Amino acid sequence: MLMGTVERRGAPADDGVTGATVPVARKAPDRDGPAAGPDSRADERPSRYRPLWTEEPARRRRLPDPVRTAAVRAVLVVAVTLILAMVAFLSTLAESWLAFPMVLASVAGTVVATWGVLDVWVTRQVWNQRHGVVSVPSSTARAMRRERRRARRLARAAERGQGRIGRRGGAGQLSHP
Repeated sequence: MLMGTVERRGAPADDGVTGATVPVARKAPDRDGPAAGPDSRADERPSRYRPLWTEEPARRRRLPDPVRTAAVRAVLVVAVTLILAMVAFLSTLAESWLAFPMVLASVAGTVVATWGVLDVWVTRQVWNQRHGVVSVPSSTARAMRRERRRARRLARAAERGQGRIGRRGGAGQLSHP
């Protein structure tokens, strides 16, 4: 007899009429683990456990929110336009009265889909321009940022050094005579 998921897991089953749960008795041991009891397998994995997938770091960074929003909008508009074009084609083959309005709708959808794809492109360009995304590793923007960080680091180190000298009580002298 085949066991369902409820029986294999040892979880309570729904009786279907009253909505009450009925505990399910364990009928036969599982193939992939010891049959010590329904709760014994909850915390431990079988020795031959293999995950379904392995986590890998993303190769590309996630799109910024405005660009992703524009991309989703464009995909939806393109999908609707393709459906309209398909309905127009099939209506034409069937010689239906719906063919002409669908052709007009698919032409309008093509215009809107083109606008949507251009919107993604423009939104991405604007985002890159406003937020200084630099894709070339040896760019001048990256070198300037590195210089600013180095200057800030030196300024903080100088401030810490001045604080230490002031605490010694030497009234600003660096060495004792």
